[in-house]
Amino acid sequence: MRSDSALFGLDNLPYGVFSPSATPGERRLGVRLGDAVLDAGAAARAFGSPHHALLSAPTLDPLLAAGRAVWSAVRAELREWLSAPAHRETVAPLLRPLSAVRLHLPFTVADYVDFYASEHHAGNVGRIFRPGGPPLTPNWKHLPIGYHGRAGTVRVSGSPVIRPLGQRRPAEGSARPGFGPSERLDIEAEVGFVVGTPSTPGRPVPLTALRDHVFGVCLVNDWSARDIQAWEYVPLGPFLGKSFATSVSAWITPLDALDAAWTAPPERDVEPLPYLDDAGQPPGGLDLRLTVAINGETVAEPPFASMYWTAAQQLAHLTVNGAHLRTGDLFASGTVSGPTAGERGSLLELTWNGERPLELADGPRAFLADGDEVTITAWAPGPDGERIGLGEVSGTVRPAP
Repeated sequence: MRSDSALFGLDNLPYGVFSPSATPGERRLGVRLGDAVLDAGAAARAFGSPHHALLSAPTLDPLLAAGRAVWSAVRAELREWLSAPAHRETVAPLLRPLSAVRLHLPFTVADYVDFYASEHHAGNVGRIFRPGGPPLTPNWKHLPIGYHGRAGTVRVSGSPVIRPLGQRRPAEGSARPGFGPSERLDIEAEVGFVVGTPSTPGRPVPLTALRDHVFGVCLVNDWSARDIQAWEYVPLGPFLGKSFATSVSAWITPLDALDAAWTAPPERDVEPLPYLDDAGQPPGGLDLRLTVAINGETVAEPPFASMYWTAAQQLAHLTVNGAHLRTGDLFASGTVSGPTAGERGSLLELTWNGERPLELADGPRAFLADGDEVTITAWAPGPDGERIGLGEVSGTVRPAP
């Protein structure tokens, strides 16, 4: 796992779940500091924290459900334990090398929704598949388009990705669809938002309530089988071309660590409906800088600040029909792409649907080959010029069964 200790200092402190090497079946809540992991439950007991039960759980779920006031209080405790010289002797034995632990999916994914919030990505897709027509569909600037994904196939970074089987468009001259391993396996570099506090059924969540419900963020790779997707897409949208695997980072960065990263979203040339209108609100965009690498070779650097629809707008739209949030809900931004060729967050765009393969050190790529490892990393501006790192998300493609 790639490591940069400077990105994971006291202003970050992301949460994860780990197993000690000596007891691989035991799961503990951990907090990352540099290249070490603090056993949060053991620290809470050592310092007599009123939150020791939450921090001693084998998953983030209880802490997520505890709400914003508790999130802030726990974060303040962690910063005190890890920074005060008087606590060093107590804390030192509770820190484990990152290389000596196994990381797990840090929370139970309740529901998974994936959006389509980048105008640059949506525009590129339109130009590829609807040449000569408008790049965006008529509804695109009126609502954050999304689909409901499969929570059960969300997996932690480092898990292998098995090339999916499925139907493809019939070959020319044939009425029968093809079937077999996907030949156009793709990536989607995204940012995910993890819900902590649930909402009331039937009551939409307003734009102003994002931080009351969302605990933190993580990186996401929404793997996509483009050939399967193209055949099944009409009329109901993504299904088997998306549901086989979604990878998330092992570390959840709390929103409180990103205070210096909020930024204004791009100017909008279509006025949104009132429930999506964020004019006059604090900036709702996030300045996150992503890097996508295949087999260690950087292929793109997508800027999250260019996303047209913000997380608050996505959350408002997700709940406007009365659907309620549950602890552990995950909603992802959709592919992050910027205005230039080197800022595109999918191979569909980077290779223009395979017409312009990437020239990598180990050979050209139109889409992913078996054995390819994809790694997405990111950082955000922090206080006093520092950088806040997001935990990487990686996965290696394995052959179809």
